[in-house]
Amino acid sequence: MSGGEVAGILVAVFWAILVSFIALALVRLAQTLKAATRLVSDISEQAVPLLADASATVRSANHQLARVDSITADVQEVTANASALSSTVSTAFGGPLVKVAAFSYGVRRAIGRKAAPEAQQQSTVLAGRTLPSARRGGRRTRGKG
Repeated sequence: MSGGEVAGILVAVFWAILVSFIALALVRLAQTLKAATRLVSDISEQAVPLLADASATVRSANHQLARVDSITADVQEVTANASALSSTVSTAFGGPLVKVAAFSYGVRRAIGRKAAPEAQQQSTVLAGRTLPSARRGGRRTRGKG
C-alpha cells in the first residue's frame, strides 16, 4: 500500500466516525423533539381548561365590579343629597336659632340685672351661685346717700 492509499483509508475511517457521531446526535435530537412535543401537547391539554376558568373568573369579576360601580354611584348620590339637606337645614334653622339664642341670652341678662338689686338686700349668694353684683367684687355703687 502506498502512502496515498493509507491516507485515503484514514480519511474514510474518520469520515465514518464523524458520520456516526452526527447520526447519534440527530437520533438524540429527534428523541428530545418528541419529548418536547409530548410536553407541549400535555401543557396545552391542561392550559386550555385553565384559560377557560380564568376567562370565567375575569367575567365574574367584571360583573362584580359593575355592581360595585353602581353601588358607588348610589352612595355618591346619597352623599350629595345629605350634603344638600344639611345645607338647607343649616340655612333654614341656623340663623333663626342663633337669633333666638342671642335673644334669650339678652332676656336672661336683663332679668339678672333687674333681680340683682333685690338680691343685694337679701343676700349675695343664692343656692350655691353668686349673683352678678357679688362677682364684680362690690364695684357697683350701692346707692347714693
